[in-house]
Amino acid sequence: MTLRSTQSTTSSSTRDPAQGRLLLLTAILFISYLCVGMSLPVVPIFVTGQLGLGNVWAGLGVGIAFLSTVLSRAHAGALSDRNGAKSAVTRGLVFYVAGALISLVAGLASQSPWTAFLVLLAGRLLVGIGESLVGVGIIGWGIGLVGPVRSGKVLALVGAAIYGALAVGGPIGLVLQQRFGYAGVMGVGVILPCLGMLAIWRMAGVPAHPGAERPPFWRVIGQVWPHGTIVCLQGIGFAAIGAFFTLHFLDQHWRYAGLGLTAFGGGFVLVRVLLGHLPDRVGGLPVAIGSLAVETVGQVLIWSASDPLVALVGAFLTGLGCSMIFPSMGREVVHLVEPHLRGTALGGFSAFQDVAYGLTGPLAGLLADRAGYSGVFLAGACAAAAGLAVAISLRRAQKAAAGQVRAEG
Repeated sequence: MTLRSTQSTTSSSTRDPAQGRLLLLTAILFISYLCVGMSLPVVPIFVTGQLGLGNVWAGLGVGIAFLSTVLSRAHAGALSDRNGAKSAVTRGLVFYVAGALISLVAGLASQSPWTAFLVLLAGRLLVGIGESLVGVGIIGWGIGLVGPVRSGKVLALVGAAIYGALAVGGPIGLVLQQRFGYAGVMGVGVILPCLGMLAIWRMAGVPAHPGAERPPFWRVIGQVWPHGTIVCLQGIGFAAIGAFFTLHFLDQHWRYAGLGLTAFGGGFVLVRVLLGHLPDRVGGLPVAIGSLAVETVGQVLIWSASDPLVALVGAFLTGLGCSMIFPSMGREVVHLVEPHLRGTALGGFSAFQDVAYGLTGPLAGLLADRAGYSGVFLAGACAAAAGLAVAISLRRAQKAAAGQVRAEG
């Protein structure tokens, strides 16, 4: 009896309810983000095929959601800090539903291409706001549950959910489009965030900081911009895959066009699962340096590929490289600011990645019109290499500062 009682007590004491809630939040993010993943390959095909518009407009249709996310990051972070992360997530899911509904209407108005395109842009803007609120809210909620010492793990799980959704969302979106049309894809996009709202309905939130003193948003950005720049530069490679990998395959008359995001997401999630602990264990900058080098190689392979297998390997390597950069730099950001500013800082930091996603679509569309789709991935390789240079510079400065502290001590 005594032994059983002791074992029961030990078992209950080793359970971590916060860890279970973190995993549930990760699952909610995955389910809701599927509506984003499904739309990435479908929107360019809808714009160029059904509406008959050009690559620049296709890129804008994808990228404007990310631009919307950039513009709403400050609000999302402040809302999470003031009202609590649960409030931010709930509002974000509502915006997801509204954005998918309006995007569905665009499919019903496709006989008037420019009207349909403007309606689509409105829907994509709302999706971007939803993405901002849900992403920042889930991160703040997760860090509030397990503490800043495990912030790298939280960010790794969040990224695994997002890119896992992108990995399976792309092929799902293409299959749904083939069977039910563009409106069918958007209809499923309405349902998925509703499942997320049901899941968080009874979950307890984490404490907010409504009365804490807050510096101007741009002052917070001044603390985190070098790390945000690295994330921005790495994001160009992913954005290029998301917007133009499918069109590149179709242009080359290659099969398996829908597997680009799957290959990327597979590499991304693999590293998150196996090496998600590395930023907390060895530091963010060493992990980012190795990751950016791998991403650069992946983008070069896509650019130079003469057959689809090499291009898919390049997408896989790009996923491997991109995987740990956001949590690595996010971990550094979390330790740079006070607890009541984490949501604001992470919102501003995340905006740098959104800038890459938002601008890459239309700018890469212009480049594709002039240099072909492969040139887009050469630009992604150059951006990743530039991010590598910035990370190496920050690492050297970090080592120099640590050496100075040791000398003074």
